[in-house]
Amino acid sequence: MFSFFSKKYFFVDLLEGFTDFHNHILPGIDDGSPDVETSLQLIQKFGEFGVTNFVHSPHVMNDYYPNTPKTINAALAELQAVQPAHIKNSAAAEYMMDQSLMDKLSEEKLLKISGNFSLVEMSFLQPPINLKEIIFTLQNKGHVLILAHPERYGFFHEPSLRKYTDLKNRGCYFQLNMLSLSEHYGRGIQKMAFKLLENQMIDYISSDTHRLEHLEKLQNIKLKSKEMEMLKPVVEKSKGLFA
Repeated sequence: MFSFFSKKYFFVDLLEGFTDFHNHILPGIDDGSPDVETSLQLIQKFGEFGVTNFVHSPHVMNDYYPNTPKTINAALAELQAVQPAHIKNSAAAEYMMDQSLMDKLSEEKLLKISGNFSLVEMSFLQPPINLKEIIFTLQNKGHVLILAHPERYGFFHEPSLRKYTDLKNRGCYFQLNMLSLSEHYGRGIQKMAFKLLENQMIDYISSDTHRLEHLEKLQNIKLKSKEMEMLKPVVEKSKGLFA
């Protein structure tokens, strides 16, 4: 029997005017879009959700993706040369928190998401041994840290959320992946995503899009009214980064 309270809503209905600041749309420089044609397809698909503003954040990951401001800005320029005129985009990066990042601090300026906000990540296998030192050093250099997809770090999963609380107390902001609202990464990650939301620990949300399949899945995410209400302030705070 139909019940009003069982009605579900499409998450993407919240995204009109949103700036996606964690994605891998730039062509040919990491595990995201392989070429300009694919990048344009991704941008076109985002447009169906009312998203036309982007801050691109390719991986900067030592031996795997040794990107620099030069390689990232070159890929951005290649895309901007052919993209529709109404698209607005800029370049940042998703920095792996490791020793190579510490080495970069004396060599180059990190590409920031907005203002002093820098997007960082860690390995999914284990946190860096010197995580506290890395956070402290980055903050001393003036970086306000947004930790990408905290719900995906299984080594932090525990009922008390103690490890997450410690990171929050150290001044880290949390960015949820949109696809974590579904079972895309697994039920355990989906469960943790909603637990962090319920405990008001999520500050921002973004797509972490790598390929068209991700946006097709995102398009189909349906949520309960209560879940949508939890997400509305997170979406609005994310928009506020670029107000």
